[in-house]
Amino acid sequence: MMTPQLQQAIKLLQLTNLELAEFVDQELERNPLLERQEPGQAERGDGGSPQVDKDAALESRDTAQATTASDIPSESEAPLDVSYGEMYDEAGPGEGLAPSGGAGTTTSYGSGARESDDGGNVIEETVSEKPSLHHHLLEQLYTDVTDPTERAIGYHLVHGVDEAGYLTVDVTAVAEQIGCEAALVEKTLQRLQAFDPPGILARDLRECLALQLRERNRYDPAMEALLSNLDLLARHDEKALLAACGVDGEDLAEMIQELRALDPKPGLAFSHEIAQTVVPDIFVRQGPAGGWIVELNTDTLPRVLVNQQYLAVLGSRAKSKDDKLFITERLNSANWLVRSLEQRATTILKVATELVRQQDGFFVRGIQHLRPLTLRDIATAIEMHESTVSRVTANKYIATPRGTFPLKYFFTSAITSASGGESLSAETVRHHIKELVDGEAADAVLSDDRIVEILRAENVDIARRTVAKYREAMGIPSSVDRRRQRASSTWKSR
Repeated sequence: MMTPQLQQAIKLLQLTNLELAEFVDQELERNPLLERQEPGQAERGDGGSPQVDKDAALESRDTAQATTASDIPSESEAPLDVSYGEMYDEAGPGEGLAPSGGAGTTTSYGSGARESDDGGNVIEETVSEKPSLHHHLLEQLYTDVTDPTERAIGYHLVHGVDEAGYLTVDVTAVAEQIGCEAALVEKTLQRLQAFDPPGILARDLRECLALQLRERNRYDPAMEALLSNLDLLARHDEKALLAACGVDGEDLAEMIQELRALDPKPGLAFSHEIAQTVVPDIFVRQGPAGGWIVELNTDTLPRVLVNQQYLAVLGSRAKSKDDKLFITERLNSANWLVRSLEQRATTILKVATELVRQQDGFFVRGIQHLRPLTLRDIATAIEMHESTVSRVTANKYIATPRGTFPLKYFFTSAITSASGGESLSAETVRHHIKELVDGEAADAVLSDDRIVEILRAENVDIARRTVAKYREAMGIPSSVDRRRQRASSTWKSR
């Protein structure tokens, strides 16, 4: 049986930095004893709590073990009538109240150095307000359509549009819901399909492109034939397209260029979703004496502490048993959160440090030296449970001299060496397959069987179906499609 506190502590491990910040914000709102730590507050002693000893903060334990230990209280652990002086008799008023991220945010591998850099830039984005797609379409509906029945139909159609701008409701279903003829719904739909942006309320890609071509007065029989054979276009089958459209190669190339200038998802122009920049949780940099320094991104670590002054005020005014119970619960909850955040930071740092140690070849020499690695390998090395390592590495990013990667990137299965030597990482093999395809000559496209032969000559024991799986996962077409693309006048390099 897991206590609610243990369940919550385990959940904290797998939260992203944005989710963690949101969780802490909610705790700050509901717990009056918690406050956000300002830079230097603990050191000044102006109502903040003293720093936890750094060696204690860096003590490496499994979060599951730490949250069941006696140093993290449950919310109902303290006696109801205990005085605040008695509560601090054993540990002192400062124990466990250090801000998360205030200690133990840096470790090193190979250099023996220990540093912490709280500097960094905070990028703030502001986005001007713009109407949603539905709002934009409804404005046009109420301006251009005056008939009440058609307005009602249009209202249902607009609310059946997805974020890409496609109609997701069936015309017959709308007719039955409103109680009118399907022909009237179809007529109203055609009227709405003339709204801005061009291509809106289409039922499929072919209709979306056709609407945009009509708006440009470029929808002729040849273009209609091209849209009816989009599957041939996807396969770059130029010979079949020429026969279907009845045009020469030059005309076909121009028609395809026109299609590429269209917007297959016109509704996304009204999307309010902001692309989130990846913010790394861990930084890796080379130490001055060699080796690697691994440090937490302190900007992503919530800094909270217990407001001792407010606690003293509440304690002096608490008279009833219920008041004392409320304050005790809030204090224990605050202490638990601070310690759990500290343990979370320590656990992430320890896992990341071991990961960097085991993947040293990648950081020094590149992806060709990425070694096979499993969660169990890390868990065994740092004496933690495999599930803890899995949660720590979920949705976390590490910034390295070779780029920013999700922690999961470094865990790959092993591909056996044909000569019985050291196994290779699956990611390394995928990278090599992409290099082979990128370097193939136009008149010598490599089949999957040929790639297998090349890899086996390099002591990589791999099956053809594995090559095909890796190739498809990277979005690389088959050798037949690549050969057709290179031979076609419509070839466009990836």
